[in-house]
Amino acid sequence: MLDIAVRHAFAGFTLDTSFRAPPGVTVLFGRSGSGKTTLVNAVAGLLMPDAGRIAVGDWVLLDTERGIRLRPHKRRLGYIFQEGRLFPHLTVRQNLAYGAWFAPKNAPREDEAKVVELLGIGPLLNRRPAALSGGEKQRVAIGRALLAAPHMILADEPLAALDDARKSEVLPYFERLRDEVEIPILYVTHSAAEVARLATTVVTLEEGRVTGQGTAAEVLANPSVTPLGARAAGAVLEATIARHHPDGLTELHAGGTPLFLPALGQPEGSTVRVRIAAHDVILATSEPSDLSALNILPGTVHDIRSGQGPGAIVSLDTPAGRILARVTRRSAKRLGLQSGTPCYAVIKSVALAPQDIGG
Repeated sequence: MLDIAVRHAFAGFTLDTSFRAPPGVTVLFGRSGSGKTTLVNAVAGLLMPDAGRIAVGDWVLLDTERGIRLRPHKRRLGYIFQEGRLFPHLTVRQNLAYGAWFAPKNAPREDEAKVVELLGIGPLLNRRPAALSGGEKQRVAIGRALLAAPHMILADEPLAALDDARKSEVLPYFERLRDEVEIPILYVTHSAAEVARLATTVVTLEEGRVTGQGTAAEVLANPSVTPLGARAAGAVLEATIARHHPDGLTELHAGGTPLFLPALGQPEGSTVRVRIAAHDVILATSEPSDLSALNILPGTVHDIRSGQGPGAIVSLDTPAGRILARVTRRSAKRLGLQSGTPCYAVIKSVALAPQDIGG
């Protein structure tokens, strides 16, 4: 269990947060300036807060009431920055060994061969950082953090400096880290796609305070909680890969309902998370025909939430799960939408980007 309660006052800004989260990936989700990195720095010991308590299970890093304030090098944390920050004069193998050098001799540690296989960096071991891509550097940085035998890993927007192709390369390794390594991760992002794919628990921050907590599906489905508002709102569905079709589409089954997406790399039978952004969904009150869209899901309107502007978020209960659609209030009124109205959600296959689909 991750237990964090921190209070620290700056000129014009106060960080005042408190939450508990179960094992897995805890994502701090918020806009720039909301206090995410400040909170991570407090966990790392790079900022000594005015008051608070930080603990990972029985390992107490900070407890101001008891006078416990571990220095950064005593906290046993692995830190992954926006950039790899590898030593340029060392090979990949030597950079990994540097992380292992900091692990206490009696500490349980990850096997180096397992970490190398987990991150797919075997062919890179004899290279220096200058010969690595951005995605490769981040994978090595993850390995270095793992081999330091940390109680927890801190990842401060580790994909922010990468382009979309490199993000798609690195995200699956964070998924494997979440699923195969028993080390909690505190992960900072303002990307809804990363939240949907990685989070075990999401903690939302605004102006230095916690505004919400829940699963990725719960947080992204609630525009009043999601820091990015309606722009980030959407559904997170779990589905099984049923078949890879020869025309370049992959067929998923979610609650017995087929969904067609651009070809995925995972094998048939795999379970995936699919994020469907609310602005990619069109609604109809009668079953559409003669459309190019392949995904048409029947459902019933659960509720309608109107914003301050002309828009509204309609949540629809379907066999695949709850789907959200971002429409205008005028459209909702014209269609006569209200709780209980039968409806169809129309989703274009090509609207679902690769970064929105995770293992």
